[in-house]
This record gives sequence, C-alpha cells and structure tokens, in this order.
Amino acid sequence: MKDIDTVNLSADDWDELNFPRPETTDFDRVVESAISRRGFLGGVLAFGSGAAVMGAGLLSSTSAQAQTASRFPFTPIAAYTDFTVHVPEGYSWKVVARWGDPLVSAGSGYDISDGGPVSGSDLIFGENTDGMETFSFNGHELIAINHEYTNRGTNLPAAQDGTPANAEDVRKLQNLQGVTVMEVRESDGGWDIVTDSPFNRRIHHNTPMKIVGPAAGHDLLKTDADPTGTESLGTFNNCGSGKTPWGTYLTCEENFNGYFGSTDAEASYPENVAAGYSRYGVPVDGWGYDYHKWDARFDTSKNPNEPHRAGWVVEIDPTNPDSTPVKHTGLGRFKHENAEVVLAPDGRVVVYMGDDERGEFLYRFVSNGTFAPGASTEGLLDDGTLFVARFNDDQTGEWLPLTPETTGMSAAEILIFSRIAGSAVGATTMDRPEWIAANPHAVEAYCCLTNNKNRGVKPNAGGDETPANGPNPRETNRYGQIVRWMPHNDDHAADTFDWDLYVMAGNPDVHSDAYAGSENVTSGNLFNSPDGMAFDSNGLLWIQTDGDDSNEGDFAGMGNNQMLAGDPVTGEIARFLTGPNGSEVTGLAWSADRRSMFVGIQHPGGSWPDGNGLPRSSVIVVKRDDNGLIG
Repeated sequence: MKDIDTVNLSADDWDELNFPRPETTDFDRVVESAISRRGFLGGVLAFGSGAAVMGAGLLSSTSAQAQTASRFPFTPIAAYTDFTVHVPEGYSWKVVARWGDPLVSAGSGYDISDGGPVSGSDLIFGENTDGMETFSFNGHELIAINHEYTNRGTNLPAAQDGTPANAEDVRKLQNLQGVTVMEVRESDGGWDIVTDSPFNRRIHHNTPMKIVGPAAGHDLLKTDADPTGTESLGTFNNCGSGKTPWGTYLTCEENFNGYFGSTDAEASYPENVAAGYSRYGVPVDGWGYDYHKWDARFDTSKNPNEPHRAGWVVEIDPTNPDSTPVKHTGLGRFKHENAEVVLAPDGRVVVYMGDDERGEFLYRFVSNGTFAPGASTEGLLDDGTLFVARFNDDQTGEWLPLTPETTGMSAAEILIFSRIAGSAVGATTMDRPEWIAANPHAVEAYCCLTNNKNRGVKPNAGGDETPANGPNPRETNRYGQIVRWMPHNDDHAADTFDWDLYVMAGNPDVHSDAYAGSENVTSGNLFNSPDGMAFDSNGLLWIQTDGDDSNEGDFAGMGNNQMLAGDPVTGEIARFLTGPNGSEVTGLAWSADRRSMFVGIQHPGGSWPDGNGLPRSSVIVVKRDDNGLIG
C-alpha cells in the first residue's frame, strides 16, 4: 500500500477502503431527510446565518455587521495559492521550531536530508505538528505540542514506498510521533527553542503510560506484558489538545487504528473484540506503518487487547519532566479530536470531545467531584459520567448519559467501546466533529463539523443511518459548518441545550443553493473544512482549516488552507493567515503576555520553510509589528 501522504488518502477514506459501508441508505430515509433539510434551510437559515448567529428574532448577520464596527484588529487578507505564509499588513511571522530541530545538544547532529538515523530521533522536534498549548511556570514559557503522524516516504527514503524494512525503521517512526514539551524564549531575534532546557522532552510510541479510571484493570485492557491492565506504552496519532484548570496538558489520540495489524489473516477474536475492531477500523494489514510485522505489541493475532489501550485522552504535566503521562478511561475511547475543559457553576469539571470520523458523535464528560485551586485533582477526569449528544431539528438538544441502564453494556465496556454505546442510545450522527471551543465570555460552545461526503449516502461504521439532520443539513457535505450550543441555565453541566449554526462554509461564487453557505460567507472570506478552533481572551473565535486547496471547481477562490477570525456577536468572519499550499493550518496558542500567537503548519508542500530540501512541518509565531496585544 502506498504511503498515505503520497496518495492523499485521508484516514476516513482509508477506513472505508478497509471497512466498506453499504453504498446507500434506505430510500425512504433519504427522501425524509431531504424534506427535513429543506424545512430546516427555510427556517433556521432563511436569514443566512442571522438566525444561526443572532437568534431567530434578528434579521441577518449582514445587517448586524452594517450596524456594528468590526472588532478585528487587522485588515483581512486575500486568498493565496503559493508556498509560503501570509499575514495582514502590520503583522510578521517567524519559524520557532521545525521537524528535526534539536531539543537537546545531543540531537543537533540529526540530518533530515536522508530521513535521519534512528539514533537521536527522540531528541528532536517531531513531525506533523497539531494541537498545542502554552504554559507559564516560574518564569519559563513552555509549549506542549502534538506530532500527529509521520510522512513515511520522507523518513524512510531507502525503503519501498516508505514501508519499514526492519525493527529499526519502525522505532524511528515511533520516535518521531507523539508529543514534544519544550521551553521557548523570546530575544531580540524572536522566539526560539531553549536547547537543553530541563523541561524539554519527547513523549512517543514507547513512552511508559499509566491507565486510570473506571476501565483500568479490565480484562479487555490486559496483555501479557501488562497483566494488570494499568500500564501501557505510547500515545498515538495525537491530534487535538486541551488544557486543564490545574495546568496540565491533554493530548488526544485520534486515528490510532492504523498502527495495528495481524500477521495471521485467519486469526479469530472474541465477539466483543471483533465488533470493536470493526467499529473502530482495526485492520489486518495495517496502514502501511507495518508495526505489527516488527513489533509484536502491534500484532493483534498475538496481542488482541493492545488496540484497546489506544484511543484515549492522555494527561501530561509539562512542568515535571519526570512525570508519567496518564490515560484517562473516564473520558471514553474513540478517535478524539480535542478536549475542551470548562467548569460548571458548582465547580464540576466538564470536558467536551468530538469523534473525528464521518457520522460519529459528540461527547461530554461531567465529573462527580469539584475543582478547587490547590486541592487534589485526582479522579476529576475519571469519576463522573460520559454523555453523548442528541440534536433535535427544533434547535433543542440533550446530553444522553452512557450508563449500563441506558446502553445494556457494562461500565467498562461503555468506555472501551464508546462508539457502540453512543449508537445504543440513538446519538446524532455528525459531520466529523473536530475541535470544540468554549466562549470565555458567554456560556456557549462551538464545534467544527469539518465535512462529510457520506451524509445522506452511507451509514457510519456502526450502521447508523446518516440522513441530513438539523446541525448537519446538507447531503454530501464537502464544505463543513460550525455548530454552536447554549446550555440551559448557563450551566455546562445541564443536560439540555439550545443550538444553532454559527456558519455554514460554502462557495457563493459557484453555488446559489445551500452549498453557497450562510450569509456570513462571501467572496472575500471563502473557506472549506473548518477543523481547528480556539477563542482568544477578547472573545474572538479563531478558525483553522484542513480542506481542499486545489482552488478549482467547488473550491475555486478558496486558495490554501487558512486561519480566520470570527466574531460570535455579529457573525463576521475575516481571513487572517494563509499557509503554504498543501499544508493544514492547525494548532493555536498564545504567549503569557498575549503579544505572540503560535500557529502550527502541518505537512506543507514545496520546500517550505527553508526554501530548499524537504518540506518541514513547523510552528511559527505571529506578532504585531508594534508588539501590541494579539489575543
């Protein structure tokens, strides 16, 4: 199988290739969904995003914008299609860290020109940056950042199609993924890595982890190497991130399934294990990483429970380099995008999470205990209830508890097979729920629903039908949208909410129907596939994209992937940054003084950022030229 980055095969497409869904949904359901979609568009979106942004009592986002001065402290930029980064006039950018940069002096000799040796591959800044968070600790500025996957053809140029030829190749790929924790410092020359800082470390596919929470120790988590089911190695396909009120980093395991395979194609598994493999897409042949051929831990015929030990949210203390990362089973197991942590009025911890696959669900965890500064935080991410969202077409919704009573499953199985539990209670299938962001100035949360070409065409991996529905109103949705919900009683722990659509991405230059998008999408801010998202301290919503950058057909005029700013009050959206062609713009965090904005550029095309040699995934910093506040 060819390398994923050379054939542009997404994780979802790979899953469908290996686990094909039925070609069509039931005809009656498709017809019914089409009627519902027309009704929805005629009601909620009759005012463009006006009802969605402002509430049904106001006319439109455009009229609101006409009466309200823009809060954006920049002049929006045009779309670009070249191989560099663009920011507005009055702003500048600089590379802070790129794949291969040393974290410690011993890694300074690592040569990426030939993919680099296995020796030292755990001493450098890893590949394909994604979610990140900043931490200020005793005068030190720290960044924790994910490395989602590797470009195997780049790291293993001597191997056939980038496929590992031996255990050493596998170990190198394992080292280049996971998480980097590093100290950065600003000088007259800008921000740079503090080489040899005691905080610098790499957390990769072989780093020891603790497994805690209600599912810890369950038989489905036990292996020969860990008969207790409480200790594991590695964190995998680290996508989005989160930050706790007590100052720790949450890294989220997404497309973990592709690292596993079987050397015995005829191996048989217990019924519940086999059902889990099917729902989560654990294959026989692997994703091309071929770990299972060289590392028995990833061979499901020998270690059938090992995949159950991936797909979790992992907590890391960036201020303590000797600490052991912790996998929290209380937060459920699925293809986690990010983990947005907020506090309920009574101090309970609420964690919002999306499962990034076509037709999967949106989740929420609510703790039983409460957070108090300085008090113990043990159990706050495990002792509680996991919920899944149901969105009703009348713009109301509810959080459905996943319990033995509601699902017919044991408490541990609910967490290990959360997708199956969500199907059991009738959760709403979503258009790939990715990053979630909570507004710091209002009790509301937003989720990027990045796209779903299978909406109204195929069921999800569990066989749940995917008709067009309220928050996912367009069939064969290639553009994506952002849904917003407002918990009742201004309480994120409330079990009911109202919802609307903040924006529906689209192309009004190509379409005149629902695929034109909502009214706050214009020729001047075209985008598709909203993915990453974060609020700044001023309440502006920053939106990052990971979509089609061909600039052709349905995507004409959209240019490269980008970062936009959105105003939750007026609905206005403006383009702030564009990445190099071929890249995803992903990961966003701010320095402690809010004068520097750190942004991730993943899998760039061309030879960015160096202008020669290999393209290198990097973190850049954006600043105002007058050193003013940027977020």
